[in-house]
Amino acid sequence: MKKLMLTMFALLFAFSGFSQQLIGSNSTYFEIRKYYANEGKLPDLIKRFEEHTMALFEKNGMENIAYFIPVDNTDNSLTYILGYPDEKSRDRTWEKFSNDPEWKKAKKESEVNGGLVKSVDQTFMKLAKGLNDTQKPREGGVFQLRTYTCFDGRLDNLITRFRNHTQDLFEKQGLRNYPYWITVEKDGSQSKLVYLLADKDQASFERNFQNFIKDPAWVKARNASESDGKIVEKVDAVFFKPLPFSPLK
Repeated sequence: MKKLMLTMFALLFAFSGFSQQLIGSNSTYFEIRKYYANEGKLPDLIKRFEEHTMALFEKNGMENIAYFIPVDNTDNSLTYILGYPDEKSRDRTWEKFSNDPEWKKAKKESEVNGGLVKSVDQTFMKLAKGLNDTQKPREGGVFQLRTYTCFDGRLDNLITRFRNHTQDLFEKQGLRNYPYWITVEKDGSQSKLVYLLADKDQASFERNFQNFIKDPAWVKARNASESDGKIVEKVDAVFFKPLPFSPLK
């Protein structure tokens, strides 16, 4: 009986891992949106999100996940992540939001002296299976959004390596695992792995990440996983700091 109870607890714990990271989240489909602000308009854009947009997103069926600005914000941008109940609801909720009289009023008033947003980049995602079972991490002072492009047919190998080795080895070095996703590529190409990794500050992150790279356990796991060929073709990584009103910190 005791063994059965422990097994049930372990299953419940694993199932609830992602909800521990995003308390109360019921989303299954996600979107990263990067807004490039017009010159001098980033503060106004941030203010509009805090005072109007976030509440109107929630009102119309979206979930606010995280709001970031790059540590080195050379492109005058803001990046945020939204959650949706499912893929089909994404366009429907955005249509409701776009036609909401409160949003139209807030947008018009905020753009009296000119538009705030120059352009928008979008990335659609679903949760990566088996990679969101970690405990809720301590709040991170700095985040790195990491995007992995794999060689053809190698994404499952990468996910297996993260599940069996990489996540635990990150934690060993003091790095904090946040949600893991795989992208939904509209052109049918292979999905990418996207995740957030955090630490108390950038200096600590860079030191701990170097320790991870040099860890003999990581070197052994990487080499074993690549015995039949390389897995990762390219990694894109950007440091972010969460805005004060970001739900995910």
